[in-house]
Amino acid sequence: MKRLPKRSLLLSLWIALPFVAALPASAAEISLLSGGAVEPGIVAFAALVKRELGHELKIQFNTAPQIAKRLAAGETWDILVSPPAVIDAAQKDGKVIADGRTQVGRVGVGIVVREALAAPAIGSAEALKDALMRADSVVYNSASTGLYLDRLFAQLGLTDALRPKTTRYPDGASVMEHVIHGKGQEIGFGAITEIGLYTSKGLRYVGPLPAETQNYTRYDAAIMTGARQGSAAADVLKLLATPAARAAFTAAGID
Repeated sequence: MKRLPKRSLLLSLWIALPFVAALPASAAEISLLSGGAVEPGIVAFAALVKRELGHELKIQFNTAPQIAKRLAAGETWDILVSPPAVIDAAQKDGKVIADGRTQVGRVGVGIVVREALAAPAIGSAEALKDALMRADSVVYNSASTGLYLDRLFAQLGLTDALRPKTTRYPDGASVMEHVIHGKGQEIGFGAITEIGLYTSKGLRYVGPLPAETQNYTRYDAAIMTGARQGSAAADVLKLLATPAARAAFTAAGID
């Protein structure tokens, strides 16, 4: 085989050097478990991570109660996104790292009906109470949103009246599907971000809970102590704290 002259070889390396230097660091696959209410924002953020860092986020979504069960079972990911109470408990158990913990945003509760139905009046707590009493059935989840609604309905004195006509599901997606294919005067509740995924599929978004009854679920992100891609995950959380990431979440309806 014919060898290049030494001068030609050095020239070739000199020409190639800028291109080698421009290559990105090796991309990592970063596992991420997240609460479902922030799904639209996480999906948008994953695209930003890919573009800015070259890393791929491998995402799973669950409700907060399901996440807590998976943590208790010893499952581990690189990044955990969940309401603060879940991450606080995991941190206490030594399962997440305190350093770098970053706020993702918050999500409010919204009200939905089937697309064919007229939107009920919900402008005040009294109007909401009246709409719920008139409804044939009420549907909501047993996750973070549903736990708050249980407390709200108790405060409004509606627990006993609503119990016989209430249907519960473990997650928001099941609530939305139920309302879409339901019947009668049915009212559903869910995270506003989740509702947005179904408004083109036969669902009517009535609006947020009245201001005096509204509740926001906050979500934080943290690195797990058993993370396989700890360094790359730390870079992802740094990106999460930037204005570009905030814009991606805000556009997805997450405050």
